[in-house]
Amino acid sequence: MAKAALVAALIAAVFGCRTASAADYLPYSPPAPSGKPYWQGPYLGVNLGYQWGDVTHSRANPSGVAGGAQAGYSWQIEQFVFGAEADIQGSAADDTFASWKFSNPWFGTVRARGGVAISNVLLYGTVGVAYGSLTMQNALNGVSESHTGLGWAGGAGAEFALTSSWTAKAEYLYVDLDRNRYFLSDSSHSIDSNIVRLGVNYRF
Repeated sequence: MAKAALVAALIAAVFGCRTASAADYLPYSPPAPSGKPYWQGPYLGVNLGYQWGDVTHSRANPSGVAGGAQAGYSWQIEQFVFGAEADIQGSAADDTFASWKFSNPWFGTVRARGGVAISNVLLYGTVGVAYGSLTMQNALNGVSESHTGLGWAGGAGAEFALTSSWTAKAEYLYVDLDRNRYFLSDSSHSIDSNIVRLGVNYRF
């Protein structure tokens, strides 16, 4: 009887462990210790990447390092995650063609995000409003002119849960800013850019 009871106890223990292990591989992230879904809630983070693009009515192709900060909030319903994110970026992207230098010293976006969580990975798409500055400078005398434009941004990415609070992400973003009239060139110019970046977020 004692051996039978011991075997039964071992079977129950193994079965319980296997059940717990299976629960770890649900098609969406398991709840955080607080009881809420992992991806739900506010977050803050930083990012760093590379930007390259084109200027209309010019052969300049500004490129360079870009980085900044982002903040957002997400809601999670089972494996589906949706929310909003805003970011502000500083950029070293510039290029000179003929006697004119074009640069995009800063830009930002306010975007909707939506995606699917698979275990500890969130795959998402994003689209929204963009804004930023395009500066035109005469490379011979240093005279410059800057305008801020509005536009749109869209892209996709993947975010990875590293701990109960920290995540890392890889993202591609396309930013298209509207044209402005520049007195220096007596023409309208705008910039559209491709950005690839890596980032980290802290989730509260």
